[in-house]
Amino acid sequence: MRIDGDMVPEYPLSWQARALIGLMRGTVKPASSLLMRHPLAFLGAAHIGRLAQLVQVPHPAHVSIVPAAFSDCGGEWVRGGEGLDEGKALLYFHGGGYFSCSPRTHRSITWRLSVVARRPVLALDYRQGPVHKLADSLADALEAYDCLLRSHAPEDIIVAGDSAGGHLTLATLLALRDRGLPLPAAAICLSPWADLTDIPRHANRWQDPLLPASRVRWLARRWTSGLDPHDPLVSPVHGDFTGLPPIMIVTGSTEVLRDEARRVAERARRDGVLVRYEEWRRMPHVFPILADVLPEARLAFQHMAQFLSAVGAGPAASADDTAAA
Repeated sequence: MRIDGDMVPEYPLSWQARALIGLMRGTVKPASSLLMRHPLAFLGAAHIGRLAQLVQVPHPAHVSIVPAAFSDCGGEWVRGGEGLDEGKALLYFHGGGYFSCSPRTHRSITWRLSVVARRPVLALDYRQGPVHKLADSLADALEAYDCLLRSHAPEDIIVAGDSAGGHLTLATLLALRDRGLPLPAAAICLSPWADLTDIPRHANRWQDPLLPASRVRWLARRWTSGLDPHDPLVSPVHGDFTGLPPIMIVTGSTEVLRDEARRVAERARRDGVLVRYEEWRRMPHVFPILADVLPEARLAFQHMAQFLSAVGAGPAASADDTAAA
């Protein structure tokens, strides 16, 4: 696999994808538009999100999940089977707009990442809004990474995240570099939310089947209140990526967040970072989370396995591994 470059995977659109895209466009997107229009409605959505955290998302019998505790937050260790390298780890930050979801809601991603990276995954339950701030989430991420450093070499750690968790992944890398701390071997960002400045998003405004562009902008205003939105730890797309490890970015061609993912890839390359940017045709926001039902999502994990192998952060991708994912 070519590590540094842009790719549009040439797979035919599955019937499952066509059905899911239509369902999202008719249900989830209108609901998001209604829920995030007023602070009181937003608080209600946050409460619904917290209730969703209690849902036990099913996972295969070979997957092991063990609670993990930190000083101010928790998480879980996810192992996608036997024979993993326990001397290595992947630190994962879930998405959810910084106000919803949890490690439980993203297990369909974390156990598959454990399989393709052949290592345990630490899925962090970082603090979120509306009670907590972006700085609290970043502090939790840095603390979790520091905990891993006490028992792992930095070259044996991978960081990854989706959406808001992709934002947290990039902010964590920048903060580690700026503090002179050892960096992980590689990073994976799934549909990262990288620009929290007050910009209108015109690209894919109507094509995105899941995220309303105006609501993304509204949410960004809430999280950046009292902050400089151009601060790279707030909007990583404005950061200097010099010295960061190889990054893989996976996004969908019709996402409202697509352009900022592209800009991260372009800016990081300009700063000398190896970036694998994959833009999947018509795939919705964070489509790998739908791997239980979406063939394209399962294929994306094969690509992640190939990337990790190519940068020396994972084993050679085997047929057994990719089939298990």
